[in-house]
Amino acid sequence: MHIRTAREGDLDVIAAVEAECFPPAEAASRGEFAERLRVYGGHFLLLFEGDELISFVDGFVTDQPDITDEMYACADMHDENGAWQMIFGVNTRPRYRRRGYAGELIKRMINDARAQGRRGVVLTCKARLTAYYAGFGFINEGLSEKSRHGGAEWYQMRLTF
Repeated sequence: MHIRTAREGDLDVIAAVEAECFPPAEAASRGEFAERLRVYGGHFLLLFEGDELISFVDGFVTDQPDITDEMYACADMHDENGAWQMIFGVNTRPRYRRRGYAGELIKRMINDARAQGRRGVVLTCKARLTAYYAGFGFINEGLSEKSRHGGAEWYQMRLTF
């Protein structure tokens, strides 16, 4: 297993993994990923077993404290000097779930954000995953008032350093 940041050449495999992990209404498009990679590829962490992409985590940095729906589609909102590392997606191919791969990426994203001097990390998740993220130190701030991405209910969680 090895972890690295994304490159533009990873676009097709990232889009394929996203399609495996999220329903169409919630999944980012290939075009959205192309823009994300162009603007903040250094904030994409990819985990490989050999040559196969198993899992990835992505999100940009901003001074805005809360995740909004606009952020998913607007990569240019990224501010490399921002206070908060956002996480927009935690993806693990279904056949590799429950093996700790996503956890390794989440810990790395947290450590990177801390080392970069951020205030913390923010994500949204479904209700069934709040306990999972709490295990990494995230605090559940309740149902998001600013994100209804894909028509779903999302709970905002924050880890403050």
